Amino acid sequence: MEKCKSQFLNIMLERGFYNQCTNLEGFDNYLFECEKSGKPAVGYLGSDPTADSLHVGHIVPVMMLRWFQMCGHKPIMLVGGATARIGDPSGKDKLRPFLDEQTLAHNIEGLKKSFRRFVNFDSSKNSAEMVDNWDWFKDINYLAFLRDIGTCYSVNHMLTMDSVRTRLEREQPMSFLEFNYQLLQGYDFCVLHQRYGCRAQMAGSDQWGNITSGTELGRRRYDVELFGFTCPILTDSAGKKMGKSEGNAVWINEEKLSAYDYYQYFRNVGDAEIGKCLRIFTDLPISEVNRLEVLKDKEINEAKKILAFEATKICRGEAEAKAAQETAIKVFEQGSSGDELPVLKADLNAGISVLDAFLQIGFVESKGEARRLIKQGGLKINDKTVTDENYKISKADVIDGQVKISQGKKKHGLIA
Repeated sequence: MEKCKSQFLNIMLERGFYNQCTNLEGFDNYLFECEKSGKPAVGYLGSDPTADSLHVGHIVPVMMLRWFQMCGHKPIMLVGGATARIGDPSGKDKLRPFLDEQTLAHNIEGLKKSFRRFVNFDSSKNSAEMVDNWDWFKDINYLAFLRDIGTCYSVNHMLTMDSVRTRLEREQPMSFLEFNYQLLQGYDFCVLHQRYGCRAQMAGSDQWGNITSGTELGRRRYDVELFGFTCPILTDSAGKKMGKSEGNAVWINEEKLSAYDYYQYFRNVGDAEIGKCLRIFTDLPISEVNRLEVLKDKEINEAKKILAFEATKICRGEAEAKAAQETAIKVFEQGSSGDELPVLKADLNAGISVLDAFLQIGFVESKGEARRLIKQGGLKINDKTVTDENYKISKADVIDGQVKISQGKKKHGLIA
Protein backbone atom coordinates (compact mmCIF):
# COMPACT_ATOMS: atom_id res chain seq x y z
CA MET A 1 0.00 0.00 0.00
CA GLU A 2 1.29 3.47 -0.91
CA LYS A 3 2.47 5.89 1.76
CA CYS A 4 -0.28 8.19 3.04
CA LYS A 5 -0.03 11.95 3.48
CA SER A 6 -1.13 11.99 7.12
CA GLN A 7 1.12 10.98 9.99
CA PHE A 8 -1.63 9.03 11.73
CA LEU A 9 -2.50 6.76 8.82
CA ASN A 10 1.14 6.04 8.09
CA ILE A 11 1.55 4.89 11.69
CA MET A 12 -1.58 2.75 11.40
CA LEU A 13 -0.29 1.08 8.25
CA GLU A 14 3.24 0.36 9.45
CA ARG A 15 2.11 -0.95 12.85
CA GLY A 16 -0.60 -3.28 11.51
CA PHE A 17 -3.70 -1.44 12.71
CA TYR A 18 -5.33 -1.05 9.30
CA ASN A 19 -8.09 -3.41 8.22
CA GLN A 20 -10.71 -1.40 6.31
CA CYS A 21 -11.75 2.20 5.71
CA THR A 22 -14.88 3.66 4.15
CA ASN A 23 -12.77 6.10 2.09
CA LEU A 24 -9.05 5.84 2.82
CA GLU A 25 -8.03 8.66 0.47
CA GLY A 26 -10.73 10.98 1.81
CA PHE A 27 -9.85 10.16 5.42
CA ASP A 28 -6.17 10.73 4.65
CA ASN A 29 -6.92 14.14 3.11
CA TYR A 30 -9.06 15.14 6.09
CA LEU A 31 -6.33 14.17 8.55
CA PHE A 32 -3.59 15.80 6.51
CA GLU A 33 -5.44 19.10 6.29
CA CYS A 34 -6.01 19.01 10.05
CA GLU A 35 -2.38 18.20 10.74
CA LYS A 36 -1.24 20.97 8.39
CA SER A 37 -3.55 23.58 9.91
CA GLY A 38 -2.89 22.56 13.52
CA LYS A 39 -6.62 22.07 14.11
CA PRO A 40 -7.23 18.61 15.61
CA ALA A 41 -9.28 16.07 13.72
CA VAL A 42 -11.94 14.46 15.93
CA GLY A 43 -12.53 10.70 16.10
CA TYR A 44 -14.31 8.38 18.49
CA LEU A 45 -14.36 4.87 19.86
CA GLY A 46 -17.47 3.41 21.48
CA SER A 47 -17.64 0.75 24.19
CA ASP A 48 -20.75 -0.64 25.84
CA PRO A 49 -20.35 -1.01 29.63
CA THR A 50 -21.11 -4.74 29.77
CA ALA A 51 -18.19 -5.20 32.22
CA ASP A 52 -16.38 -2.93 34.66
CA SER A 53 -13.05 -3.07 32.83
CA LEU A 54 -11.68 -3.40 29.34
CA HIS A 55 -9.47 -6.41 28.61
CA VAL A 56 -6.50 -6.97 26.31
CA GLY A 57 -8.78 -7.82 23.39
CA HIS A 58 -10.24 -4.30 23.57
CA ILE A 59 -6.87 -2.54 23.58
CA VAL A 60 -6.24 -2.62 19.82
CA PRO A 61 -8.79 0.10 18.90
CA VAL A 62 -7.96 1.97 22.13
CA MET A 63 -4.32 2.09 21.03
CA MET A 64 -5.50 3.54 17.71
CA LEU A 65 -7.07 6.41 19.63
CA ARG A 66 -3.87 6.75 21.66
CA TRP A 67 -1.84 7.22 18.46
CA PHE A 68 -4.58 9.48 17.10
CA GLN A 69 -4.06 11.80 20.08
CA MET A 70 -0.26 11.59 19.88
CA CYS A 71 -0.57 12.83 16.29
CA GLY A 72 -2.32 15.96 17.59
CA HIS A 73 -5.94 14.85 17.14
CA LYS A 74 -8.82 14.73 19.60
CA PRO A 75 -10.20 11.37 20.78
CA ILE A 76 -13.72 10.93 22.11
CA MET A 77 -14.34 7.84 24.22
CA LEU A 78 -18.03 7.01 24.15
CA VAL A 79 -19.54 4.70 26.74
CA GLY A 80 -22.85 3.20 25.70
CA GLY A 81 -25.05 3.77 28.71
CA ALA A 82 -28.01 3.57 26.34
CA THR A 83 -26.87 0.93 23.84
CA ALA A 84 -25.78 -1.38 26.68
CA ARG A 85 -29.46 -1.59 27.59
CA ILE A 86 -29.95 -3.39 24.27
CA GLY A 87 -26.66 -5.17 23.67
CA ASP A 88 -24.66 -5.30 20.45
CA PRO A 89 -25.66 -8.48 18.58
CA SER A 90 -22.32 -8.58 16.69
CA GLY A 91 -20.69 -11.97 17.21
CA LYS A 92 -23.41 -13.09 19.62
CA ASP A 93 -25.75 -16.06 19.36
CA LYS A 94 -28.41 -14.75 21.72
CA LEU A 95 -29.69 -11.67 23.50
CA ARG A 96 -27.29 -10.30 26.09
CA PRO A 97 -28.55 -10.32 29.70
CA PHE A 98 -30.07 -7.02 30.80
CA LEU A 99 -28.08 -4.98 33.31
CA ASP A 100 -29.65 -2.98 36.12
CA GLU A 101 -28.99 0.73 36.64
CA GLN A 102 -26.56 0.18 39.50
CA THR A 103 -24.48 -2.31 37.51
CA LEU A 104 -24.39 -0.01 34.48
CA ALA A 105 -23.22 2.93 36.59
CA HIS A 106 -20.53 0.77 38.20
CA ASN A 107 -19.35 -0.56 34.82
CA ILE A 108 -19.20 2.93 33.28
CA GLU A 109 -16.87 4.10 36.06
CA GLY A 110 -14.71 1.04 35.40
CA LEU A 111 -14.48 1.80 31.68
CA LYS A 112 -13.54 5.40 32.40
CA LYS A 113 -10.69 4.11 34.53
CA SER A 114 -9.56 1.79 31.72
CA PHE A 115 -9.60 4.55 29.09
CA ARG A 116 -7.52 6.87 31.27
CA ARG A 117 -4.66 4.40 31.07
CA PHE A 118 -4.27 5.01 27.36
CA VAL A 119 -5.43 8.52 26.44
CA ASN A 120 -4.88 11.91 28.07
CA PHE A 121 -7.94 13.74 29.37
CA ASP A 122 -5.88 16.65 30.69
CA SER A 123 -3.91 17.90 27.70
CA SER A 124 -4.61 21.23 26.01
CA LYS A 125 -6.29 21.61 22.65
CA ASN A 126 -6.71 17.89 22.00
CA SER A 127 -7.74 16.53 25.40
CA ALA A 128 -9.73 13.33 25.20
CA GLU A 129 -13.39 13.58 26.20
CA MET A 130 -15.66 10.97 27.73
CA VAL A 131 -19.31 10.95 26.69
CA ASP A 132 -22.29 8.70 27.42
CA ASN A 133 -24.95 8.14 24.75
CA TRP A 134 -27.57 7.84 27.51
CA ASP A 135 -27.37 11.65 27.65
CA TRP A 136 -29.08 12.00 24.27
CA PHE A 137 -31.16 8.83 24.18
CA LYS A 138 -32.84 9.02 27.59
CA ASP A 139 -35.39 11.68 26.55
CA ILE A 140 -35.72 10.86 22.87
CA ASN A 141 -39.20 10.67 21.36
CA TYR A 142 -39.73 7.27 19.76
CA LEU A 143 -42.06 8.46 16.98
CA ALA A 144 -39.78 11.37 16.15
CA PHE A 145 -36.80 9.01 16.01
CA LEU A 146 -38.61 6.64 13.65
CA ARG A 147 -39.68 9.52 11.42
CA ASP A 148 -36.33 11.34 11.31
CA ILE A 149 -33.88 8.45 11.48
CA GLY A 150 -35.80 5.25 10.67
CA THR A 151 -36.77 6.53 7.24
CA CYS A 152 -33.05 6.68 6.30
CA TYR A 153 -32.63 2.92 6.71
CA SER A 154 -33.62 0.08 4.41
CA VAL A 155 -34.64 -3.15 6.11
CA ASN A 156 -33.39 -4.99 3.02
CA HIS A 157 -29.89 -3.58 3.61
CA MET A 158 -30.04 -4.09 7.40
CA LEU A 159 -30.71 -7.79 6.85
CA THR A 160 -27.38 -8.11 4.99
CA MET A 161 -25.32 -6.94 8.00
CA ASP A 162 -23.12 -9.71 9.40
CA SER A 163 -24.55 -9.38 12.91
CA VAL A 164 -28.04 -10.03 11.54
CA ARG A 165 -27.31 -12.34 8.63
CA THR A 166 -25.27 -14.88 10.59
CA ARG A 167 -27.95 -15.18 13.25
CA LEU A 168 -30.63 -15.76 10.64
CA GLU A 169 -28.51 -18.27 8.71
CA ARG A 170 -28.05 -20.31 11.88
CA GLU A 171 -31.79 -20.01 12.55
CA GLN A 172 -31.09 -18.36 15.89
CA PRO A 173 -33.67 -15.80 16.96
CA MET A 174 -32.89 -12.09 16.93
CA SER A 175 -35.16 -9.74 18.84
CA PHE A 176 -36.49 -6.52 17.31
CA LEU A 177 -34.60 -4.81 20.14
CA GLU A 178 -31.24 -6.11 18.87
CA PHE A 179 -32.20 -5.43 15.26
CA ASN A 180 -32.43 -1.74 16.16
CA TYR A 181 -28.88 -1.61 17.54
CA GLN A 182 -27.29 -0.46 14.30
CA LEU A 183 -29.70 2.51 14.12
CA LEU A 184 -28.66 3.63 17.58
CA GLN A 185 -24.94 3.37 16.89
CA GLY A 186 -25.39 5.15 13.58
CA TYR A 187 -27.23 7.93 15.37
CA ASP A 188 -24.41 8.15 17.95
CA PHE A 189 -21.95 8.95 15.17
CA CYS A 190 -24.12 11.75 13.82
CA VAL A 191 -24.76 13.26 17.27
CA LEU A 192 -21.01 13.33 17.90
CA HIS A 193 -20.50 15.06 14.56
CA GLN A 194 -23.10 17.70 15.40
CA ARG A 195 -21.85 18.30 18.95
CA TYR A 196 -18.08 17.87 18.59
CA GLY A 197 -17.32 18.00 14.88
CA CYS A 198 -16.43 14.29 15.00
CA ARG A 199 -15.91 12.81 11.53
CA ALA A 200 -14.25 9.47 12.26
CA GLN A 201 -15.19 6.30 14.10
CA MET A 202 -12.52 3.71 14.88
CA ALA A 203 -13.21 0.18 16.06
CA GLY A 204 -12.49 -3.50 15.52
CA SER A 205 -13.44 -5.10 12.22
CA ASP A 206 -16.48 -6.78 13.81
CA GLN A 207 -18.05 -3.31 14.08
CA TRP A 208 -17.94 -2.56 10.36
CA GLY A 209 -21.70 -2.89 9.86
CA ASN A 210 -22.48 -0.61 12.80
CA ILE A 211 -19.91 1.94 11.61
CA THR A 212 -21.27 2.09 8.07
CA SER A 213 -24.72 2.52 9.58
CA GLY A 214 -23.41 5.85 10.88
CA THR A 215 -21.57 6.91 7.72
CA GLU A 216 -24.68 6.20 5.63
CA LEU A 217 -26.92 8.10 8.04
CA GLY A 218 -24.53 11.05 7.91
CA ARG A 219 -24.71 11.06 4.11
CA ARG A 220 -28.48 10.57 3.83
CA ARG A 221 -29.76 12.66 6.71
CA TYR A 222 -27.08 15.29 7.34
CA ASP A 223 -25.28 15.53 3.97
CA VAL A 224 -21.82 15.00 5.49
CA GLU A 225 -19.10 12.45 4.79
CA LEU A 226 -18.11 10.60 7.93
CA PHE A 227 -15.24 8.10 7.96
CA GLY A 228 -15.08 4.59 9.36
CA PHE A 229 -11.74 2.96 10.09
CA THR A 230 -11.30 -0.54 11.50
CA CYS A 231 -8.45 -2.64 12.83
CA PRO A 232 -8.18 -6.43 12.57
CA ILE A 233 -9.37 -8.66 15.38
CA LEU A 234 -6.09 -9.76 16.93
CA THR A 235 -5.47 -13.51 16.84
CA ASP A 236 -2.52 -15.75 17.62
CA SER A 237 -0.83 -18.08 15.14
CA ALA A 238 -3.50 -20.71 15.88
CA GLY A 239 -6.28 -18.28 14.94
CA LYS A 240 -7.49 -17.87 18.53
CA LYS A 241 -8.53 -14.40 19.70
CA MET A 242 -5.89 -12.78 21.89
CA GLY A 243 -6.85 -11.32 25.25
CA LYS A 244 -7.89 -14.56 26.90
CA SER A 245 -5.57 -16.51 29.18
CA GLU A 246 -6.60 -20.02 30.15
CA GLY A 247 -10.24 -19.04 29.80
CA ASN A 248 -9.92 -15.83 31.83
CA ALA A 249 -9.90 -12.32 30.39
CA VAL A 250 -6.67 -10.36 30.78
CA TRP A 251 -8.20 -7.30 32.44
CA ILE A 252 -6.91 -3.73 32.28
CA ASN A 253 -7.98 -2.51 35.72
CA GLU A 254 -5.75 -3.55 38.62
CA GLU A 255 -8.58 -4.60 40.94
CA LYS A 256 -9.40 -7.38 38.46
CA LEU A 257 -5.85 -8.46 37.56
CA SER A 258 -2.49 -7.77 39.17
CA ALA A 259 0.25 -5.93 37.28
CA TYR A 260 2.36 -9.06 37.64
CA ASP A 261 -0.24 -11.26 35.91
CA TYR A 262 -0.68 -8.63 33.21
CA TYR A 263 3.09 -8.59 32.68
CA GLN A 264 3.19 -12.39 32.57
CA TYR A 265 0.50 -12.54 29.89
CA PHE A 266 2.75 -10.64 27.49
CA ARG A 267 5.89 -12.37 28.73
CA ASN A 268 4.35 -15.68 27.65
CA VAL A 269 2.99 -14.83 24.20
CA GLY A 270 4.05 -17.16 21.41
CA ASP A 271 7.24 -16.49 19.48
CA ALA A 272 5.22 -15.88 16.32
CA GLU A 273 3.24 -13.09 18.02
CA ILE A 274 6.21 -11.00 19.21
CA GLY A 275 6.34 -8.57 16.28
CA LYS A 276 2.59 -8.15 16.12
CA CYS A 277 2.32 -7.46 19.85
CA LEU A 278 5.25 -5.03 19.91
CA ARG A 279 3.59 -3.02 17.13
CA ILE A 280 0.14 -3.01 18.69
CA PHE A 281 0.66 -2.91 22.46
CA THR A 282 3.73 -0.67 22.82
CA ASP A 283 4.89 2.79 21.75
CA LEU A 284 8.34 1.53 20.77
CA PRO A 285 9.72 3.02 17.53
CA ILE A 286 9.15 0.78 14.54
CA SER A 287 12.93 0.47 14.04
CA GLU A 288 13.23 -1.11 17.50
CA VAL A 289 10.27 -3.40 16.76
CA ASN A 290 11.97 -4.55 13.57
CA ARG A 291 15.16 -5.32 15.52
CA LEU A 292 13.41 -7.28 18.25
CA GLU A 293 11.05 -9.36 16.12
CA VAL A 294 13.86 -11.11 14.24
CA LEU A 295 15.63 -12.36 17.38
CA LYS A 296 15.87 -16.15 17.60
CA ASP A 297 16.25 -18.92 20.16
CA LYS A 298 17.17 -17.66 23.65
CA GLU A 299 17.33 -14.06 22.47
CA ILE A 300 13.59 -14.07 21.75
CA ASN A 301 13.04 -14.14 25.51
CA GLU A 302 14.70 -10.75 25.79
CA ALA A 303 12.22 -9.42 23.23
CA LYS A 304 9.36 -10.89 25.27
CA LYS A 305 10.65 -9.19 28.43
CA ILE A 306 10.76 -5.85 26.63
CA LEU A 307 7.26 -6.40 25.26
CA ALA A 308 5.91 -7.29 28.71
CA PHE A 309 7.56 -4.29 30.36
CA GLU A 310 6.49 -1.76 27.70
CA ALA A 311 2.90 -3.04 27.54
CA THR A 312 2.60 -3.02 31.34
CA LYS A 313 4.14 0.45 31.56
CA ILE A 314 1.40 1.89 29.33
CA CYS A 315 -1.41 0.11 31.15
CA ARG A 316 -0.25 0.24 34.79
CA GLY A 317 2.50 2.84 34.91
CA GLU A 318 6.29 2.53 35.00
CA ALA A 319 6.55 1.81 38.74
CA GLU A 320 4.14 -1.16 38.48
CA ALA A 321 5.92 -2.41 35.36
CA LYS A 322 9.28 -2.34 37.16
CA ALA A 323 7.83 -4.13 40.19
CA ALA A 324 6.32 -6.84 37.98
CA GLN A 325 9.60 -7.19 36.10
CA GLU A 326 11.57 -7.56 39.35
CA THR A 327 9.11 -10.13 40.65
CA ALA A 328 9.44 -12.17 37.44
CA ILE A 329 13.24 -12.09 37.75
CA LYS A 330 13.06 -13.28 41.36
CA VAL A 331 10.60 -16.06 40.58
CA PHE A 332 11.99 -17.36 37.30
CA GLU A 333 15.66 -16.41 37.26
CA GLN A 334 16.65 -16.41 40.92
CA GLY A 335 14.31 -19.14 42.16
CA SER A 336 12.85 -16.99 44.95
CA SER A 337 9.51 -15.27 45.49
CA GLY A 338 8.56 -11.68 44.66
CA ASP A 339 6.62 -8.92 46.37
CA GLU A 340 3.97 -8.59 43.64
CA LEU A 341 2.64 -12.16 43.78
CA PRO A 342 -0.92 -12.74 45.06
CA VAL A 343 -0.92 -13.53 48.78
CA LEU A 344 -3.36 -15.80 50.63
CA LYS A 345 -3.63 -15.18 54.36
CA ALA A 346 -4.06 -18.44 56.24
CA ASP A 347 -3.55 -19.88 59.73
CA LEU A 348 -0.64 -22.19 59.04
CA ASN A 349 -0.62 -23.35 62.67
CA ALA A 350 -3.94 -25.04 61.96
CA GLY A 351 -2.98 -25.72 58.37
CA ILE A 352 -4.95 -25.41 55.12
CA SER A 353 -5.74 -28.17 52.67
CA VAL A 354 -3.94 -27.98 49.35
CA LEU A 355 -7.31 -27.98 47.56
CA ASP A 356 -8.60 -25.02 49.59
CA ALA A 357 -5.36 -23.10 49.15
CA PHE A 358 -5.42 -23.21 45.33
CA LEU A 359 -9.15 -22.51 45.27
CA GLN A 360 -9.00 -19.52 47.62
CA ILE A 361 -6.04 -17.88 45.89
CA GLY A 362 -7.96 -18.11 42.63
CA PHE A 363 -5.74 -20.49 40.65
CA VAL A 364 -8.60 -23.00 40.18
CA GLU A 365 -12.34 -22.60 39.98
CA SER A 366 -13.21 -25.75 41.94
CA LYS A 367 -11.67 -28.46 44.08
CA GLY A 368 -12.39 -30.85 41.24
CA GLU A 369 -10.14 -28.83 38.97
CA ALA A 370 -7.42 -28.85 41.65
CA ARG A 371 -7.67 -32.66 41.94
CA ARG A 372 -7.35 -33.00 38.17
CA LEU A 373 -4.27 -30.76 38.10
CA ILE A 374 -2.66 -32.74 40.93
CA LYS A 375 -3.10 -35.94 38.92
CA GLN A 376 -1.45 -34.18 35.96
CA GLY A 377 1.43 -32.89 38.10
CA GLY A 378 0.35 -29.31 37.57
CA LEU A 379 0.41 -27.98 41.17
CA LYS A 380 3.50 -27.26 43.24
CA ILE A 381 4.36 -26.20 46.78
CA ASN A 382 7.75 -24.51 47.11
CA ASP A 383 8.57 -25.72 43.58
CA LYS A 384 7.87 -29.36 44.50
CA THR A 385 5.08 -31.21 42.71
CA VAL A 386 2.00 -31.99 44.80
CA THR A 387 1.05 -35.68 44.61
CA ASP A 388 -1.42 -36.02 47.51
CA GLU A 389 -4.79 -34.25 47.19
CA ASN A 390 -5.29 -34.61 50.96
CA TYR A 391 -2.05 -32.81 51.79
CA LYS A 392 -2.30 -30.01 54.35
CA ILE A 393 -0.05 -26.98 54.01
CA SER A 394 1.31 -26.03 57.42
CA LYS A 395 4.13 -24.25 59.23
CA ALA A 396 6.40 -27.10 58.22
CA ASP A 397 6.25 -25.77 54.63
CA VAL A 398 7.22 -22.20 55.53
CA ILE A 399 10.42 -20.89 53.97
CA ASP A 400 11.52 -17.33 54.79
CA GLY A 401 8.18 -16.63 56.42
CA GLN A 402 5.95 -17.83 53.58
CA VAL A 403 4.91 -20.73 51.36
CA LYS A 404 5.17 -20.47 47.58
CA ILE A 405 2.46 -22.24 45.57
CA SER A 406 2.39 -22.59 41.79
CA GLN A 407 0.07 -23.75 39.06
CA GLY A 408 2.07 -24.73 36.02
CA LYS A 409 4.90 -22.44 34.98
CA LYS A 410 2.96 -19.19 34.86
CA LYS A 411 0.89 -18.80 38.03
CA HIS A 412 2.60 -18.28 41.36
CA GLY A 413 1.36 -17.10 44.75
CA LEU A 414 2.27 -16.96 48.41
CA ILE A 415 0.63 -18.19 51.61
CA ALA A 416 1.53 -16.19 54.68
